[in-house]
Amino acid sequence: MTPYGHIFYKIKKQLRMKSLQYLKYTLLVTAGIIIVVNILSERFFLRWDVTEDKRFTLSDATKDILEDLPQPVTIKAYFSEELPPGLVKVKKDFTNMMVEYARRSDNMVMYEFIDPSESQELEAEAQQAGIPPMQVQVRNNDKFEAMVVYMGATIQMGSSDPEVLPQVLEGMPLEYHLTSAIKKVSVTDKPRIAFLQGHGEPALSSLRQARAQLDVLYQSEAVTLTDNPDALAPYRTLAIVAPTDSFPPAHLQQLDQFLNRGGNLFLSVDRVTADLQTGYGQAVSTGLESWLNSKGITLEQSYVVDANCGQVSMVQNMGGIRVQRQVPFPYLPIISNFSDDHPVSSGIEQAIFSFASPINFNVDSSVKVTGLALTSGKSGIIPAPTYLNPQKQWGDQDFPNSELVVGAALEGNISGQGASKMVVFSDGDFAVNDESRGNGGQVNQDNVNLLTNSIDWLTDASGLIQLRTKQVTSRPLDEIEDGKKAFLKWFNFLLPIILIILIGVYRWQVQSIRKIKRMQTDYVK
Repeated sequence: MTPYGHIFYKIKKQLRMKSLQYLKYTLLVTAGIIIVVNILSERFFLRWDVTEDKRFTLSDATKDILEDLPQPVTIKAYFSEELPPGLVKVKKDFTNMMVEYARRSDNMVMYEFIDPSESQELEAEAQQAGIPPMQVQVRNNDKFEAMVVYMGATIQMGSSDPEVLPQVLEGMPLEYHLTSAIKKVSVTDKPRIAFLQGHGEPALSSLRQARAQLDVLYQSEAVTLTDNPDALAPYRTLAIVAPTDSFPPAHLQQLDQFLNRGGNLFLSVDRVTADLQTGYGQAVSTGLESWLNSKGITLEQSYVVDANCGQVSMVQNMGGIRVQRQVPFPYLPIISNFSDDHPVSSGIEQAIFSFASPINFNVDSSVKVTGLALTSGKSGIIPAPTYLNPQKQWGDQDFPNSELVVGAALEGNISGQGASKMVVFSDGDFAVNDESRGNGGQVNQDNVNLLTNSIDWLTDASGLIQLRTKQVTSRPLDEIEDGKKAFLKWFNFLLPIILIILIGVYRWQVQSIRKIKRMQTDYVK
């Protein structure tokens, strides 16, 4: 080996040793970073939620409830291990929610997953706990087969009776149901709220959807006004829903006294009614109208009609054949214009009203009024009495008004000198479960949310108010003019064709330029 070769060999050897040392240091540093990251991940949990309704971010209400748990809460999640692909995500979301609940509560929320399909004993345990089997359709080798799965949970604190989530379904407001159940098993002294009876109001059993939500935080009770002036004393909030009979002066005086001492009042009152059998609509008078009018709140003796409306079934003769079809009925306004700045209506997307009336206000300066629910930009007013003709051909001339108030919140000196709150809607039964309507008497969920949010705000215990409307339930398309519709249709149709033509012209120009260059004598490829 030449002297220079020996020198190069030593340099190469030193470089190899330094490379090995550098590799060792790199591996040690990388391992240390991984260990530190894992330690930090055990103590800190970060996730970026980019969904519009922040469905994967725990709300302040949930955080407060979890941080104030007096005892540990045990959640048993009965989920089948083998699930169809569409339901695997539901289980994953539930698992992630459990992890966050446990972390936020400092492990006061403990959970375990149980697969009922592992044994008959576990399957019997799930069913006895109130978790029924679900039958779902799965595709196997180009065939649809029935598959039985379990997807439910029980929530229990100590020895109290457990709350049950029978089915965890895709799209359900999971945080609301879990937090509600935890709150329900942890609360010991529920505030009492009163639902007035004795004036033709529906029984509490006709408000089953609303009560299912209210019973998480409150004890709902029926109350009748008597000669006893203290009949309403135990309650902070009184709800009057869809009365049909007259209020005697003594009862109206008790309402004044209730407000004057700081009580809060929820009112959903019909000012007009309709008989769909005869097609005749007329005004309703119970005495509450005059009482409200004395406070600067006027329920007009008229119908609200809206171009954005529901439909009714109508039978028509077509060539001797009776055909039933759905026709728009503007007396059933679909309300999608809500105040985003008020807890009662924030997050509400779409409510369905029937035979509502406009509400006007001329209140004292000490009373703050907030319009909660308003009609669309194409609405109108029809005085009562009137004939409700489902075959009427409606035009733009029938909807000259815009944003008529059909629901509002008031706070201040509404009656006397006592500060109080009031929520009033001009559709009495918008949240009442009426079996005669079909569909098991089910009410649109946002209708129910309007009532329960109102009770929350009035009772000043609105811990869960923001969770009821956290999940997106409806995404109706915005109405656009016919001219804009035509423009968008032709634009979408012609744009691809124009782009293809332009690309073709561009390529033709490029090829022409290249061809001209090749024909030149000094062209070099």
